[in-house]
Amino acid sequence: MMDQRKIIHIDMDAFYASVEQRDNPELRGRPIAVGHEGERGVVAAASYEARKFGVHSAMSSLKAKRLCPDLIFVPGRMEVYKEVSEQIHDIFHEYTDIIEPLSLDEAYLDVTTNKQDIPLAVDIARQIKQKIREKYSLIASAGISYNKLLAKIASDYRKPDGLCTIHPAQALSFIANLPIEKFWGVGPVTAKRMHTLGIHDGNQLRAWSLEGLTREFGKAGPLYYNFARGIDSRPVETIRIRKSIGCEHTLEKDINSHSAIIIELYHIASELINRLKGKEFKGNTLTLKVKFHNFTQITRSITQEKVLTQMDVILPLAKRLLSEVSYKECPIRLLGLSVSNPQDEENKKDIHHTTWEQLTLPFK
Repeated sequence: MMDQRKIIHIDMDAFYASVEQRDNPELRGRPIAVGHEGERGVVAAASYEARKFGVHSAMSSLKAKRLCPDLIFVPGRMEVYKEVSEQIHDIFHEYTDIIEPLSLDEAYLDVTTNKQDIPLAVDIARQIKQKIREKYSLIASAGISYNKLLAKIASDYRKPDGLCTIHPAQALSFIANLPIEKFWGVGPVTAKRMHTLGIHDGNQLRAWSLEGLTREFGKAGPLYYNFARGIDSRPVETIRIRKSIGCEHTLEKDINSHSAIIIELYHIASELINRLKGKEFKGNTLTLKVKFHNFTQITRSITQEKVLTQMDVILPLAKRLLSEVSYKECPIRLLGLSVSNPQDEENKKDIHHTTWEQLTLPFK
């Protein structure tokens, strides 16, 4: 029997860029990118005017400028975005407290039972969209369905300013024609692998057996098998497990000097330790992330019995991981460190509406 929950996925349209255009009338209707324009810059968000030229988040600023010569770069204001996000969540709480934030601009809401006893989830979504527009002059897209997978797909279906419902009776036919890249958990690497197996859409995915998908994709296989059939039992979780805390620096210049890299690692480790203390997070796995000048990326990890919270523990481990990386012929453009593998339940949980954070690309 089909799951009959009522799930809404709200996705703010071009959130950071839209806030900037709202607050600065001179930017309205113009292609803008939130980020740093310099040689080392990265686009954190792009307006829809910029997206028409192919500009998107995580793109280098140089490439974005080549695609759109009239692109206007605006420095990010994370504190403002957090404040606006909290205001939007206040609207969500008028209808339900079962809210799972995915980021500052995206959340799931379970409105199966809601505070205003509104029978149709689409009516709740419509009201939320209208209130966001009227109170904060921002546009949201909403997807409605009986599970998280389909609600997320629905919210992307008619962006921007979208409102789409996928009913249980429509689910299988809708999924059959859905490109495999639209499925939750299918990133570029997995999509490429699926393509080599002849899987390009939901119908072709559904033709595979559970055993076959498990053989090819391991633990993710059963998820893909169920998703192809419109099955997603994941609840909307108001408490989510914080699995790691980390930070990374995009360097002003590519470096391959050992001493320069060690100095940079020290600064990153210092920032990481402050974040660990601020969140009272305790883990015992350290991961080093390295991105080279050609944008290839590797990670190296090490696990210790002792908790990683002090410089005299973290920095030596970071140096040991660095010794496994060859960078003399391929200079480094980005370094990052993170701690994961939480030690106890008390340190694994964050209540989202009070303590959750957005992990973002650096603005410079």
